[in-house]
Formats: sequence, structure tokens, C-alpha cells
Amino acid sequence: MTTLSAAQARRVAVAAQGFHEPAPRGPVTRAHLKRLIARLQVLQLDSVSVAVRAHYAPVFSRLGPYDRDVLDRAAWSHSARSPRLLIEYWAHEAALMAVEDWPLLRWRMRQYRHGRWGTDIVKKNARLAEEVLAAVAELGPSTAGQIEAYLESEPRGRKGPWWDRSETKWVAEALWSAGALTTATRVGFARHYELTERVLPAAVLNRQVDEADAVRELCLRAASALGVGTEADIRDYFRLAAAQVNPALADLVGAGHLERVDVEGWSAPAYLRVGQVVPRQDRGTALLCPFDPLIFFRPRVERLFGGFHYRIEIYTPAQKRRYGYYVWPFLLDGNLVGRVDLKADRAAGALAVLGAFAEDGCEPARVAGPLARELSAMASWLGLEAVTVAARGDLAPALRRAVDSPL
Repeated sequence: MTTLSAAQARRVAVAAQGFHEPAPRGPVTRAHLKRLIARLQVLQLDSVSVAVRAHYAPVFSRLGPYDRDVLDRAAWSHSARSPRLLIEYWAHEAALMAVEDWPLLRWRMRQYRHGRWGTDIVKKNARLAEEVLAAVAELGPSTAGQIEAYLESEPRGRKGPWWDRSETKWVAEALWSAGALTTATRVGFARHYELTERVLPAAVLNRQVDEADAVRELCLRAASALGVGTEADIRDYFRLAAAQVNPALADLVGAGHLERVDVEGWSAPAYLRVGQVVPRQDRGTALLCPFDPLIFFRPRVERLFGGFHYRIEIYTPAQKRRYGYYVWPFLLDGNLVGRVDLKADRAAGALAVLGAFAEDGCEPARVAGPLARELSAMASWLGLEAVTVAARGDLAPALRRAVDSPL
């Protein structure tokens, strides 16, 4: 069995996520985005916007400053000249994925036929589900509030709705999870539901994929996006079950698509795409949002990056946070060397660094300059005029000097 050193595994993982490639010299185009999605598979969605919403950040981290309208149009608009490229579904958590890949998750839609959560509410409201579908058919793309207002305005034979108002959102979300509804567009990040057959091309909508075949393909894609990963790593990428993944991996190894490898320091065997090139140098410098595919499975982060312990602290009481509210790890030459707590302060026109921390063994003076350049690029991308650095953290003094005296 092939054995990889810890450094080799890290280089493979970073390269697989696109950090070894130079950013485009010109504007980022739809074609650039399509290639990136083919590599990453998913862009996780999250409602937190303290710096920038999660799905925008991985594109910036790999392709550099870009016009976010390129991603918006790819995800939430359609025309004959520019057909929709991305669709929303539970691909990791809620995420954007390629439209063509939607059939690979039909088995999950069957599992979620009563929704992912609140299934009891949905089961007892079959009539409301029919009403919601009929309302969307009549209204076109609509928020849950618009659907509810429409249903309330319809004659019911008595005053007031016959359902609990909060149930409309539950039912709409359940229909979304079941694949009957999808997201037509977002306005202010609010989802506008639409009948799936009005959004997806007929060829995609009509394509049927057996669950075992779909899971095998998802495992292969996850392994390719990870570069090298354990069964648990591969399982997490699309949130699969062990009972699904283990036979799929055995099939992929048997078919010559993956090979089992040992990685120094890893307690479980790993899987490598057959023919995968192992880079000889550490490369890749970027700020990583908490939901970046390179780091969204925290146990893997610790294995890959020498014990880098990373947890999102949004739901931790402020006085108990170690690093901050919305902390971005910093990748420098293929290694995680620090982290910064970021906030886009629109009123001040600044990207505010509320805390800056170097990892043990990483010299702040070495980290500060490259980090300052990445922060400056991010501020410009977000339409902010400056970067400000607060005093919190051992990296803060060196970073403030680098920000104030750019080379």
C-alpha cells in the first residue's frame, strides 16, 4: 500500500481545492466559475453576512477579486443566452451545486419527502402542501410570506386561515427538500420558491439515477475534491451515511478509480484518486471563510494542518470566545498559519480585523505582510476603503504595522 507523508497529504489536499493554480489575469467569467464548481462541487450557503456571505468567499479565495454578479447570475437567473449554471439543494448543508448534478440527489429528496425537519408538521398538513404548490403555480417565484398572504386572501368559507401561520414556511421548506420546489432567485437572501419543473431543464428533470450509482459518483467526486481523504472525510463532503459509502468505496477501488493509501499520523486508511499527482512544493495563499470546503470538516483540518483546532464561535457567548465571532483561517504557502476575526464595517468603510492570531511556531513578522495584502485585496473586493486592526491577538501589532506600511 502506498504511504504518503503528512506534508504530501497536505499538498495534495490544498492542490485539489484549486489553491495551486494562479488566479485569472482578467475578469472572472462564467467559464472560470464553471471550472471551479466542477472542482469543488459545492458552495455552502449561510445566512451570516458579518463580512461576506459564505458562498461568495471560496470563489474569491481561489480566483481573486471578482464581480459577485457573475455568481448571482449563475445561481439565480436564467436566459436562453446564459442558462442557469447552479441550483440550491442539500448537497453538503444547503449549498449551490451544478444544475446537471441535481439528479444525483434524488434519493435524498425521497428521504426528505416530508422535509428534513418538522416532519410531523408536514405529515399532518397534506392539504396545506397541495395549497402551497397551487399558490406557487399561480404566483410564480414567491417567498413563504407571499405564499401565506395569497392563501389567506383566498376564500375559505370562514374568516381567517385554517392552518397555523408558522406552518406555511415549514411546508414550503419541506417541498423544497423533497424536490417539488426549488429556489428561483434570492432577494436580500430571501428564498423565492418556484416549481422545480419551471427552473430545471427537462433533460435534468427527467434523468433518473439509481441510488447506488449516485452515491458512487458522489464519493468519487468527494474524493477528487478532497485530494486524499478517509472514509469519514469522503462521507462528510455530501453528508452521506457509512452504509452508503463503504460499499461505494470498495467498488471504486475495485474499478481502479481510487486507491487505498496510508498517511503518516492518520489512524484510518485514506483514499487517493488513481493518477493523482503529489505536488513537490507547498503552495496556496488565501483567507478561508468558516464554510470553505477545504476546512468545513474540522477533524480533517486537524489532521491535515498539524493540529489546527478550528471551531466556529458564533453561538458561543462573547465572553467565552477564544478567537472571535466570525474567524477566517489564513492559508500561507499551503499551511494554516493564523486566523483573523473579520467584520465589514460599512459605516466606516473599512474591513475591521477585530482580532489577529498566529499559530504556535509561526513568526508573526512572517505572517503579517502576506496577510495584510490578502486583507487589502478583500477590502477592495467588498468596496471598502481601508483595513483596520484592533489590538486583540498576538499577531495584531505586526499586522497593524504591515497594514499601515504596505510594501
